[in-house]
Formats: sequence, C-alpha cells, structure tokens
Amino acid sequence: MKSLICLSLILLPLFSVVEGQLIGGQVQIRVDEDDVVVVAKFAVSEHNRQSKANLVYVNVVNGTYQIAVGTVYRLIISAKDGSHAAKNYEAAVWEKLDGSKILLSFKECKSLDLCKTIYGV
Repeated sequence: MKSLICLSLILLPLFSVVEGQLIGGQVQIRVDEDDVVVVAKFAVSEHNRQSKANLVYVNVVNGTYQIAVGTVYRLIISAKDGSHAAKNYEAAVWEKLDGSKILLSFKECKSLDLCKTIYGV
C-alpha cells in the first residue's frame, strides 16, 4: 500500500503536465505568436460584428492562456477606431477543442497597469 502511494505521488505530476505547463494554470503568451494573433484578430472582428463597431486590430500587448476543455485566451489588444489613437482592450476568447472560437468578453482597458493587475495579464 505504501509503495502504491509513493508511485502515485511520483506519477501524478507526469499526468498533470502538458508541454511543460500545468493543466489549468495560466501561461504567459508570446505576443507575436501566429495562433495568438489569429485569436486577437478574431476578438476584434467578433466585437465589431456584435456591437456594430469599426475597430481595426493593431497588435497584441500582453496576455495569458489557460488550458481547460479547449483554451481560454485573456489578451490585451491594441486597436484603432478610424483616425483616433489606438486604445487597449481586454478580450477573453474560448477556443474549443474543435477549433471554433467564442468571444467571452471585450471591453476598453482604461488603465494598462490596472488592467494587467485585475485581468491577470
């Protein structure tokens, strides 16, 4: 019995890790990674569709992702509205296991520092 418990304690971390990251833990993104840019552009496009806005994607400022029945991305995205200066927006996107995406939230980030603290990115 004791050896079974010891074996379980040794093997458990091996089954809880995906590509070096714990399942369910937030992982810092690389802002220039192709997959991240695709998700960010989807967030801006979907926000425009839902709210009849006309934001134009500029770049990803920061973000994290979390693996949980798919992947949840929490991003700070820079976007412009016409000729106005770019503003930062907080977006959360769930990418399902089948590759489809759902915009969970999208709102303007009034303060980048506050946004990073509250939003965890």
